[in-house]
Amino acid sequence: MEIILAPTCESLTGSLNKTHGYYIRKRQKKNSKPRFFGQRSSKGSVPPDGHWRFIADCAELAASGLIIADIRVSHDELFDALIEAHRIVAAQNLRLTSYRARDIRNLKTTFGL
Repeated sequence: MEIILAPTCESLTGSLNKTHGYYIRKRQKKNSKPRFFGQRSSKGSVPPDGHWRFIADCAELAASGLIIADIRVSHDELFDALIEAHRIVAAQNLRLTSYRARDIRNLKTTFGL
């Protein structure tokens, strides 16, 4: 998942919540603008719904637009996160190839996640 920062935020790395098992890391190629991505932690255990909760929390942060402007999640990554979280019906109803923060929030409302 790519995390698109708000214009007022220059950098964001680290854990949003230690119970997710995911954190934000920066990746920057030479002579290019830095990009930020979600990364599974190699330390400790990750709960079954940790990936889904990380995605959902980032989508909620994007709603305010203060730190995160938007997120991009591929269909495959979102499908896997929902299956791991035992949200089978929601996973089976994914139709887009890529999801943004608004789409994630709509998914949460539609399926009561």
